[in-house]
Amino acid sequence: MKYEAVIGLEVHAEMQTESKMFCGCPVVDATTAEPNTAVCPVCCGMPGVLPVVNQKAVEYALRVALALDCEIAHTSIFARKNYFYPDLPKGYQISQYEYPLAQFGKLTIETSAGERTINITRVHMEEDTGKLTHITPPEGDPYSLVDLNRAGVSLLEIVSEPEMHSAEEAVSYGTSLRDIVRALGVNSGDMEKGVIRFEANVSIRPVGSDVLGTRVEIKNLNTFRGMERAIQYEIERQSAILDQGGLIQQETLGWDETRGETYSQRSKEEAHDYRYFPEPDLPPLVVETTWIDEIRASLPELPRARYLRFMKEYDLSVADAKQISADPVTAAYYEQAVRDGKNLSPKTIANWMTGPLFAWLNSSGERITEIKVNPEMLVGLLEAIEVGKINQPTAKTVLEVMLKTGQHPTDIIREQGLEQVSDQSQITEMVAQVLRDHPTQLEAYLAGKETLSNWFFGQVMRAAQGKANPQLLRQELQRQLKTASD
Repeated sequence: MKYEAVIGLEVHAEMQTESKMFCGCPVVDATTAEPNTAVCPVCCGMPGVLPVVNQKAVEYALRVALALDCEIAHTSIFARKNYFYPDLPKGYQISQYEYPLAQFGKLTIETSAGERTINITRVHMEEDTGKLTHITPPEGDPYSLVDLNRAGVSLLEIVSEPEMHSAEEAVSYGTSLRDIVRALGVNSGDMEKGVIRFEANVSIRPVGSDVLGTRVEIKNLNTFRGMERAIQYEIERQSAILDQGGLIQQETLGWDETRGETYSQRSKEEAHDYRYFPEPDLPPLVVETTWIDEIRASLPELPRARYLRFMKEYDLSVADAKQISADPVTAAYYEQAVRDGKNLSPKTIANWMTGPLFAWLNSSGERITEIKVNPEMLVGLLEAIEVGKINQPTAKTVLEVMLKTGQHPTDIIREQGLEQVSDQSQITEMVAQVLRDHPTQLEAYLAGKETLSNWFFGQVMRAAQGKANPQLLRQELQRQLKTASD
C-alpha cells in the first residue's frame, strides 16, 4: 500500500535576552560557562519567590509572531505545565497553552515542487529547562549531571499545523524559520549550541485518506541533515509496520545519528498529562495595540522578501539568492560590495562570494563579520580582474593572501609581481617557444589530435607562471596553430 506522510514541526528558539524569562539571572553560553553559576531562587523554584515577565522577551516573541503574519492576542495567559525531570527544578514549567500570545500564522517555503504555504498553529512563550549530561564511566554505574544555567531562559515555541508531507518540506520549513528568527535578531540560529531545537511529529496514512494516523514525536533534532534522515527513517519504519499488519505506537523518540535510526524514549504525553492550569503567580499578559504597531513598523526586511528582491534586482540565480540573502549580515556585505563596485556585474560579485569566500568561511569557521576582507577590498580584487591586471587563477591566490593577512589586493599584486602579462609581443614569443620546444606534440596536433590545443595552452601558461592574459593567449595560440597547419 502507498502511504502519505503527515508532518508537523515544533520549534523551540531561545530568545537573545540579557536576562532570563522570569528572573534577573544573566543568560550565559551553556557550552562555555561554569555549570550552575547563573541561577537564583526564582529559576530554581524556591518557596515564596515570584516570577516577573521579561518585557524584552515579549517584544521578541511579538516580532516573530508578526513576521509570521499571526493574529496577536491582546490578552494571553501563562500556565503551569507539570512534569518532573531533574532539569526542571520547580517540577513545572511556566508556559502558555489555551491562551497563547499569537495564533493562525503562515510561512511560505520553497520546495523542488514549487512554493507551499504552511500554516502556523500558535506562537507562545515559555521558559527553557536545564541541561542534563549523561555519563557512562568505564567502571561503575552510569549517572547524570545537571546544569541549571539554561533553566528559565526565555524560550519561544512555534508550532506548525501537520501539513508537511516529506522530509524535504520539513527541512525547508525549518531553515526558513531559522532564517527569520536570525534576521529579527531574536535567535542566533546556532543549532550546534542548542539555542534552536526542532521536534518533528510524524505519522502516515494511506494515500487519499484524510484521517490522521498515529503520530510519534522525534525530539531535539539539532541538524537539518539529521532532521531529514530521522523523518525519512520514521516514514519507512511506520510503512513497514503497517504493511505487516501492525500498529503504530504513540511515543516520544530520539534520533541516533551514528546508527541512523530512531529509538523509543517514553510513551507520548497528552495535554491532560501535564495538568495545565493558569499560573497563579502571574497576571494575564496584556499587550497594547500601540506597542504591537510600533513593533510591526520596526520589522526589518525578511529573508524571503530579500531573496525575491535579490533575484529580481541583481538577476541572481535561485541558489545564489538563497545563499546570500539568508543571513542579514551576509546580505548587507553583498549589497555594500554591489554599491562599491558600480562597474562590476552583481552576478560576478555573487559568484566570488558563494565560491571562494564561502569556501573560506566554511574551512576557517569564521563569520563574515570576522574576516579580514571587507566589501571594498573584494571589489578592488574583482576590478583588477575586470581591467585585465590579473587573471582569475591569480585572483584566487591573491584573495587567499588577503583573507590571511588583510592586505589590500593592489599591494599584494605589486609586491609579488603578479600583474598579468598582456603584452602581445611577449605572448607571441611564449607561444612560439612552446611550439618549438614540443615538435612531437605539434605534429600530433596537425595530424588531427586537436585536444592538444588545451595542452599547449597549459604549457604556455606554466611558462608564464600563470600570469598570461588567457584571452590573448588563447587567440594567439589558435593563430599560430592555424598558421602551422596551412
